[in-house]
Amino acid sequence: MWIGARTLSGLLATATLAAAPTKAPPPRPALLPGESLALAGPDMEVYRYGDAAVEGPMGAFSQLLWAKLEGAVWESGVLSFKCTGAMGPFRCSNPKGHGRVDLSKALREDCRLAFMGWARMSAQRWAEDYGDGPARARMVDVFQPFLGRRLPDAEGVPDLGASWFGEGDLLRTSPEALLRWLADPAQEEAVRLYRRLLLSFMDETFKENAWWFKSTAPAAAGGAASTQAWAVGGNGLVLAVMRLPPGSTREEALARFKAVMVGAAAKK
Repeated sequence: MWIGARTLSGLLATATLAAAPTKAPPPRPALLPGESLALAGPDMEVYRYGDAAVEGPMGAFSQLLWAKLEGAVWESGVLSFKCTGAMGPFRCSNPKGHGRVDLSKALREDCRLAFMGWARMSAQRWAEDYGDGPARARMVDVFQPFLGRRLPDAEGVPDLGASWFGEGDLLRTSPEALLRWLADPAQEEAVRLYRRLLLSFMDETFKENAWWFKSTAPAAAGGAASTQAWAVGGNGLVLAVMRLPPGSTREEALARFKAVMVGAAAKK
């Protein structure tokens, strides 16, 4: 999905001016009660609104971490997965299943089972190629910013259950923390991969300021109802992470993200 750059012209102009000595902040976004937002312009100075510093379950944003860890390998291998909505005791975000998905479709449509299946295959390969200790270190190195001290000490790759793919409280972040992670130059290659996977070929190739975008509604442990929906997006100049109040959906996150960013431009 993409959002035209003109919808954010005011925000981009203000973010560019942030590099000048005056460093004027961007227009304050029109958030609803319970919403929070963190954004950064071209100079990558972070602005936060609402409770953007408060942590919560990151849900299917864990897929961004898996894409960083293995996305290039999975993409080059032309993987596919047939999602029926269930895999043993595990359930996907769509109870009816997503059908046949590739990496791009799985990321766009939040197919948790595809990521689980591919990650388990990768973990087996890591153990065979590197051994248990290095295999665990390879994975934990990427996930550590979102684990805190919640991962018990052990040998080998952790059991890759639902908590690694969008369910429960193991992986946590805040809009500000996730934005700072995305804005880190160390993630530049990963962000380029997200853009490529989340945009159509035409958009990615010919629309310089097209937005890549992902939304998610984390699930509580044990398959309970979704808690809070999040949205993240970027266009090469602006990065933004938004979180909605409890009970919100992925679709609502997408709609509110557009409304807030367009509204910021209208204040110019």
